[in-house]
Amino acid sequence: MRLPPDVLVRIAADRTMAEEFAALCDFGGRLAGTESERAAMEYVAKRGSLASGVPCTSLPVSYGGWRAVKAELRLSHGVLAACHPLVRSTPTASGGLNAEVIDLGRGTPEEFEAHREEIRDRIVLVRHELMFAAGTIHRRRKYNMALEAGAVGFLIASPLAGALVTGSSGRNEGDAGIPAMGIAPETAASLARTAAGWAQATLVIETEEYEARTSTLLFDLPGKTDEVVVLSAHVDGHDINESAMDNASGVATALAVIRMIAPHVKGWRRGVRLAFFSAEEWALTGSARYVASLSDVEKRRIALNINLDTVAGGECLTALTSGFGGLEPFLLETAGANGHALRCVRPLQMNSDHANFALAGIPAFRLVAGYDNPSANVRLVLTPGDLRDKVTEAELIKATQLTAALLAAGCNAPSSTATQWRKLDRSYPLRAKARRPRMRASDPQAQ
Repeated sequence: MRLPPDVLVRIAADRTMAEEFAALCDFGGRLAGTESERAAMEYVAKRGSLASGVPCTSLPVSYGGWRAVKAELRLSHGVLAACHPLVRSTPTASGGLNAEVIDLGRGTPEEFEAHREEIRDRIVLVRHELMFAAGTIHRRRKYNMALEAGAVGFLIASPLAGALVTGSSGRNEGDAGIPAMGIAPETAASLARTAAGWAQATLVIETEEYEARTSTLLFDLPGKTDEVVVLSAHVDGHDINESAMDNASGVATALAVIRMIAPHVKGWRRGVRLAFFSAEEWALTGSARYVASLSDVEKRRIALNINLDTVAGGECLTALTSGFGGLEPFLLETAGANGHALRCVRPLQMNSDHANFALAGIPAFRLVAGYDNPSANVRLVLTPGDLRDKVTEAELIKATQLTAALLAAGCNAPSSTATQWRKLDRSYPLRAKARRPRMRASDPQAQ
């Protein structure tokens, strides 16, 4: 199915998309539980109603709130180094955590295994990797390997000179965990082991934990049947930057798509449910709560989830298809028919909200920019560099045009095609429970 030329022209001329993207960045990083996030969610609720022409349904979401009160890293001789606590890090004792540091370089499973006898009671130091690449070993996996090996603390160094790195520690709600911080590569270099012995560091992290609430925002546009395609994006981000690529780009794209297709949906086979989640950076909590609340009948009515997360910051777009090999021919054919190049990557990646739909057996994919391109601006995600100047208008237009084409084709595909979407690669370990499992060293990567 090809989009009508007038729709493509209107998308290219849509100045509202750029305005909404800038407005989302103006709110700041939108870390869940902050005023930045609350204001952004209110804004998205209003803009979603204007774009779709339907009222917003706001579903309350409870989650374990967390905020850092103090974070400090002292090196030898009391020298202070810049640091940033990872989300949900456990606090240190009142006097801080002082221990030797073991540098495991990249932090591969092989490196952890080779140094297993040396890790216990030390602080593990590893490196942050390009998030959107084949073979990436994710931060949460490294954190869990450190925890399982008996480390007392966790440091992760940014690959970018002078830059800190943030993200979720990987600690689940209620777990003890270990204190975790992001640091700059220069600090990591100063913590190298020498002939004099292991370097030492003191971590000080003070936190508050509380029962928090956010919302899932839904906008329903009915089609001719009770089936729907869910178009989703997460609003929340991190307080270290503007969270422009991750994920103001996805939210602005979703709003623009709905603005363009809303008048047409009533004539389509399937309706559209536009969903905006928060607490995504909290181990995908918002979408996990939503999917878990659906009945089996409601899950069967969802033919497809199109999840937009970091759809700008790189020239090329990739669909992470969560093991649904039967979905890929449809995506590639639709993209090609509309003049877009698209790559499909099949393994389930627990790095955004599409994963919770996939775990429930719902065909789902994440559209992401810059996959496998170490020079793309997406390398700056989770660093202070995730700012609006890393996103071009052309990237937003491309993401909007491709998403609109995929959404229209998905809503109008015959039932036989939709049945093919549910076919999983035989090697895909489908886990049917709609919840995010605790990450272990052997699990797929997670964001």
